Amino acid sequence: MYNQKVIDTFSNPKNVGELPDANGIGMVGSAECGDIMKIYLKIENDVIVDCKFQTFGCAAAIASSSVATEMLKGMTVEQALKLTNKQVVEELEGLPPQKIHCSVLAEEAIKAAIEDYKSKNNK
Repeated sequence: MYNQKVIDTFSNPKNVGELPDANGIGMVGSAECGDIMKIYLKIENDVIVDCKFQTFGCAAAIASSSVATEMLKGMTVEQALKLTNKQVVEELEGLPPQKIHCSVLAEEAIKAAIEDYKSKNNK
């Protein structure tokens, strides 16, 4: 069902855990749907200098979180807002159709974390 890139990313995810000095945190999903994704961003001068995630979900959700956080590092806030679930899927070299929602969660969590950052910093 999953390609090798998804399996490898799920087996060895990067950026797992909390980020104590995060200044933007976004959480999406629900226990009912089975996937909960939380993204932590450390933003300095409108550039994402670090990010981590905590995801409760399937392999696709964890892999999506991992590649999304890798993609975010070094992006400006505005660039990060333009990151789409399609780009996450491309980075993973594809996801099964029934698992595309996992990449959507990653996009939504990023946007939620940026909104949190903006609200805390009057941006």
